Amino acid sequence: MSEHHPAAHGILAPVGRLDTWLRVILTVLLATCAARYVDRHGLGRPGAAVLLGALLVAVGYASRNLFATRSWWPVAWVSGLVLLWGALTAVAPSFAWCAVPVAFAVLQVLPFRWAVAVVVAMTLLVAGSWLRIAETVDPTVVAGPVGIALVTVIAYRALEQESRARKAVLDDLTEAQADLAEEQHRTGVLAERTRLSREIHDSVGQGLSSINLLLQAAEQAWTGDPGAAREHVRTAAATARESLDDVRRVVRDLAPAELSDASGAGLPGAVRRAAAQVAPGLLVDVRVHGEPRPLPDQVAAALVRTVRGALANVREHADAARVVVTLTYQLDEVLLDVRDDGRGFQPADVRPQGLRGRGLRGIRERATALGGTAGVESAPGEGTTVSVRFPLQELP
Repeated sequence: MSEHHPAAHGILAPVGRLDTWLRVILTVLLATCAARYVDRHGLGRPGAAVLLGALLVAVGYASRNLFATRSWWPVAWVSGLVLLWGALTAVAPSFAWCAVPVAFAVLQVLPFRWAVAVVVAMTLLVAGSWLRIAETVDPTVVAGPVGIALVTVIAYRALEQESRARKAVLDDLTEAQADLAEEQHRTGVLAERTRLSREIHDSVGQGLSSINLLLQAAEQAWTGDPGAAREHVRTAAATARESLDDVRRVVRDLAPAELSDASGAGLPGAVRRAAAQVAPGLLVDVRVHGEPRPLPDQVAAALVRTVRGALANVREHADAARVVVTLTYQLDEVLLDVRDDGRGFQPADVRPQGLRGRGLRGIRERATALGGTAGVESAPGEGTTVSVRFPLQELP
């Protein structure tokens, strides 16, 4: 009978190994008791009846899974088994030793109250059978087995309840772990989508925007100043190549190739190139203070993309004539400031879904993800300053 069978309401969960040992023990006991009976009473008609009864008990116990899919079968099976054993024990009291395997079958099938009643009745039958062959009436032969049977059944009941409670806790814990893992997966997916969106916006998006501006400038100067037009086209082509590299690096989660210089000198050059590509025609002054030092690739890439995002906002919204980009290396941190002399704005009024709001939000999120901080200072008519800083002792 399967452990999850709907008719299995017994106080003991069926265990394959336990069932095997009980079957072996019952077979040995039946054979031993039958041999004892034949040895003492001979193989007459009563002996043949006892042997047939023992055979029926063995066959009945082995037929446990005969109709396992029928809901009525477990109760009918154990009831028939108890009746066969009871009749056999009433005729031959030595078969009382087979009560233990039969009682386990009762405990595995019947609910608690019915199991207690049947086991007590079986115990009384065993005691009565022994009193029949005893020379004197001994009350302990009745009270002792009944008491032991009750204690055994109650103990098994307590163990079964504790086992079910522990299983319920484990099931709840497993379900909670599965829910937590699913939620972590969803959170990770959303975080990765946000990161990719931010990186594409501040690298590929700004590069494509710069290419568009360069090509427009080349078209306007195509007839009047062919040399300037060709220079704009060359710059657009170089920006397209770098944008393609950015796409590959975003996919591979690598830092910009120009930042691979271990001496740290690659970052200022990358900042200057980003300024020239993102804001063609805009006067951008790049200043470096302090001694350049090696930085983690992710931090250096974040600084370059911050320059691109900030300059793109200046180009599209600030109407500025001049921008100063300052990269400062201090003993305990590295700072980046992008200051323009444009018309400024109220930072509290910027909507996240707007182009400018999206760029500024991406700058803040990128800095926070790498353990840094970002801030924006601006007011109408007073220009804008975008600042990012990373503590050197805590850089990932």
